[in-house]
Amino acid sequence: MTVVAVPADPPREGVVLPRLPDTSPLSAAEAADLYEASFKDVVVAVAGSGADLLVNYRADDDLPAWDGESAEAQLRAAVVDALGSAEDVRFEVQVGSSRAARVGNTVTHLLETEGVQSAAVLSPAAPLVDRTKVDEAAMKLRRNEVVLGPGEAGRAYYAGFTDTVDFEGAYAPPVLETLTTRGADAGHDVDYLPMLPVIETGRDLATVVSTVRALTHAGRAIPEHTATVLADLGLRVAEGGDGPAVVRD
Repeated sequence: MTVVAVPADPPREGVVLPRLPDTSPLSAAEAADLYEASFKDVVVAVAGSGADLLVNYRADDDLPAWDGESAEAQLRAAVVDALGSAEDVRFEVQVGSSRAARVGNTVTHLLETEGVQSAAVLSPAAPLVDRTKVDEAAMKLRRNEVVLGPGEAGRAYYAGFTDTVDFEGAYAPPVLETLTTRGADAGHDVDYLPMLPVIETGRDLATVVSTVRALTHAGRAIPEHTATVLADLGLRVAEGGDGPAVVRD
C-alpha cells in the first residue's frame, strides 16, 4: 500500500500561495481560502483511494509569527471538515531546512524505517487530482521505482517512490526533469501520470478555473471545495492583453 504525504502549510494570509495576489484578482485572504479548499479536495482524493493519508505540516517555529491556532490544529480542522473525521489520518511535522530535504526525510523514513511498499508526496495545491489518479500512481509504482505527476512549466504535483534517490537539491527547477534525472541516475525506472496544474500563479489559476467550469457544465466530477470557493469569488477566464486571464463576474 502507498502512503501519500501531503506537505501542507496552514491556510494563512501571506504564507500560502504568496504569488497569487500579484498575478490574479485574488487578495491574500482569498488566496488562503482557495488553498484551504484545494487542500481539502486533495485530502478527499487520497482518502477515497487505496492509499494511506499522511498530512505533513510545517512546524510553527518555521512559520511567520502567528497568534492563532497551531499549524497542526488548523490543518486538522480542515481535514475534519473535508472528511467528517481525522481519525484515520496521520499528522506528522516536517523535518528539514528546504523543500527537498523535507520531502527526502519523509520518503526515506517511510521506505527505510517504516518499511512501506511505496511512498509519495502530493501537492496540496493540485485540486484536480482525484482518487483515480492516486490509484493509477499506485499501480504504476508496482512496475516502476519512481512515478511523477507533471505540472505546467516543469513542475511536479506528485512524486512517488519505491526506493530512495539523492534528494539533495532534487526540487531544483525544472522539478520534473530534476526528479527524473535523480531517478534515472539511481538506476530506477521512471513513469508518469497525466499532467495537472499546480496553483501558484494567476496563469495556473486560469487553468483550474476554466477546467472546473467546463467540468461543471458537462456534469462531470469536480473538486467540490475548490469549485465552491471559485463560484463564491465569481471567477471566470476571459481574454486579456497577454492571453487568457482570471476575472471576476
